[in-house]
Amino acid sequence: MRTHAIATLAAIATLTLAALVSTPAASQTPAPKAAAQKGAPKAPAAIAPRNTLAKLRATKTINIAFSADSLPFSFVDSKQQPAGYSIDLCKRVVVQLGRAAGVDELKINWIVGSAAERVEMVASGKADIDCANTTATQARMALVDFSSLIFLDGGGFLVKGTALQKFTDFNGKNVGVIAGTTTEQRLDAALKQRLINANITKVRDGNEGLAMLESGSIDAFASDKIKLIGLAAQAKDPKPLAVLQDDLSIEPLAFALPRGDSAMRLEVNRALTQVYVGGDIETIFNAHLGALGRPSGLLAAMYLLNAIPQ
Repeated sequence: MRTHAIATLAAIATLTLAALVSTPAASQTPAPKAAAQKGAPKAPAAIAPRNTLAKLRATKTINIAFSADSLPFSFVDSKQQPAGYSIDLCKRVVVQLGRAAGVDELKINWIVGSAAERVEMVASGKADIDCANTTATQARMALVDFSSLIFLDGGGFLVKGTALQKFTDFNGKNVGVIAGTTTEQRLDAALKQRLINANITKVRDGNEGLAMLESGSIDAFASDKIKLIGLAAQAKDPKPLAVLQDDLSIEPLAFALPRGDSAMRLEVNRALTQVYVGGDIETIFNAHLGALGRPSGLLAAMYLLNAIPQ
C-alpha cells in the first residue's frame, strides 16, 4: 500500500469508520493466479459431516481460501505472498488449529478465489477455511458455517470526480460490482427500492472494477467501503477518486468454515478470542488499518462481544 496514497484518502476513511458507529454497521507456498469467476455458489446435494482436525492431523497441511485483491483485508503483497488484516488473524487461527490437531507447524496451502468461489471451496472441502473479507449471510449459512465476527464494514461506492455525490445521482449511470457478492444482491435491491434506473456492470474482481472506473467505462464501483479505500490507494492517480458517504449496506465479516464441524469452529473462535482479549488485535489493526484512525465504537464493541469467555 502506498503511504502517500493512504494519506490522501485518510479523511475519507475517517468518515467511513465514523459512519459505522451511527449506522445500525509458517510454511507458505506462492499464491496462484485467481480463478475465473463462476458465479454464486451452489449447494451440494448433501453436506456430509467433516472432521477437519483429524484431516489436519493426518496431512499436516491446511488449505486456506483467500482474496488476492481485497486490500487491506486479504491481498497478494509485493513478495507474492498473502497479506492483510484477515490473513494475520488467520495465521493466529492456524497456530491454534495446529495445537488442537497435535501438529507443531501446519503447512499452509493458499488458494485464491472470489467471494462466491471461496464459499464453494469450503462447502466442497477444497478449502478448510476462508480467510478474507467474506460477509456472513443466512444464504451462505446453507452451505458453510461462520466463525465469530472479525470486522464490520459498510457497502458503498467509489467514484471519479464530483459529478456523483449521492446514491440518487445514479440514474442513467453505469455502476460496476463484483459478480456473486452480497454487494451485487444489495445493489440490485437498493436500485429497485429507490426506483433508480442505473445500469449494472458485473466485473471479475476489484482490480477490474478500478481499471474500468479509471478509464471511464463505469461511473461508480460498488463494494465494501474499506476495500474501496484500499483499491483507490493503488490507483495510478487517487486524487480524483472518492468514496461516497451513502451506505449501501452493513457487512458483518467472518471466516467461512465447514458446515457442521463444531470442533473446528470451537478452535477458530478460541483463537479469535485470544487475539481480541490478549492485545494482538491492536497490533493487527494498526498494521493494516492504523492509517485510517482508531477502531470505531461499533467495531470496538464487536471485538468485545465476540470474545467468548471460557
